[in-house]
Amino acid sequence: MRAVVQRVRQASVRIADAVRAEIGPGLLVLVAIAENDTTADGEWLAGKIVRMRIFADAAGRMNRAVTEINGEILVISQFTLFAETRKGNRPSFTRSAPAAIAIPLYDQFKFALSRQLGRPVATGEFGAEMQVSLVNDGPVTIIIDSKDPGPGAGKPLPDTKRQAEQ
Repeated sequence: MRAVVQRVRQASVRIADAVRAEIGPGLLVLVAIAENDTTADGEWLAGKIVRMRIFADAAGRMNRAVTEINGEILVISQFTLFAETRKGNRPSFTRSAPAAIAIPLYDQFKFALSRQLGRPVATGEFGAEMQVSLVNDGPVTIIIDSKDPGPGAGKPLPDTKRQAEQ
């Protein structure tokens, strides 16, 4: 799974000209599910997001998590985060999971975020045409990929497709 996490002062999502969800201070999370993702990816990603210390403490340093500021989370599905752009000018989205795989994993991810946050998260609608508005705070924008968590983030989750190709 791949997520773009934005620290926001406020965010909202509209579907068919109606506000579906809105939040105050917290995180806007754009998330994409890859064809080889599992529930373990969603659990790991949810934990990473909820515990990420990107809110200011009393000294103005990014040292507090969304839970510590009583912040909210808005989750939006965005398969385009797995766009392949190396060839040509039209992005390919073949790495994105088909809906039959992605929807249950997206629902599990939302549940994991809610459980770890301690309250429901706001959401868009999987597969819907949405208009997302936000006031980015900072701006602070972080990209997290469950298959490439980076140094010090713990062991990366296995990429079964890559392993099968080797």
